[in-house]
Amino acid sequence: MILARPGRCLLPVLLVCSPAWAAAPTPLPPVVARASAESPRVLHMDLQRSRIGFEVRTRFGQRIEGLFPHFEGRVEVLSDGRHQVHLKMFTRSVEIPGKDRYTGWMRGPEFFDAVRYPSVEFDSLPYWPEIVSNGGDIQGRLTLRGVSHPETLRVEKAECSRPGYDCDVVSRGTVQRGRYGMDSWQLALSDRVTFVLRARLSEAPKP
Repeated sequence: MILARPGRCLLPVLLVCSPAWAAAPTPLPPVVARASAESPRVLHMDLQRSRIGFEVRTRFGQRIEGLFPHFEGRVEVLSDGRHQVHLKMFTRSVEIPGKDRYTGWMRGPEFFDAVRYPSVEFDSLPYWPEIVSNGGDIQGRLTLRGVSHPETLRVEKAECSRPGYDCDVVSRGTVQRGRYGMDSWQLALSDRVTFVLRARLSEAPKP
């Protein structure tokens, strides 16, 4: 993955009603109906077929690959057709497969500090869905160890006509861990952490 520029929460649709609306009889005024129609449609990630991991390189060139076994993800389809992605990864279950000692380090206070900061979150700015097919950058905000910074999620060009359903949506985001207080092991590990997201959606697309 699944990292970006600012943008954390979806801006609500604000409706300003005059006293004339308050006095209007049933049926409800058209503006209320429009508000309901403009509510975002939500697409949820398929948690069984999706995968979120990360990569860290040692100063000697070795690549350490980690995995977030537990995560949440959704895509909101906004009224203007743009999409907005929200990801939440739980650090208490993070692991380096087959390496218990490294897993303990990653969960510990010098890295993700899972006891104090049980999740890592990424909230994107709205983007046009063509990026998922053609590839490109999605801007957003990453929150890690209680610190938030704008970061970029780079999406690879899709290998099928319906990415997310017939093939993975593959994206990566590289951050500097020192910006988030993860500045231990500087002599052993690179300052870069790359998050890797392979996403599938669980809701069938509407025609």
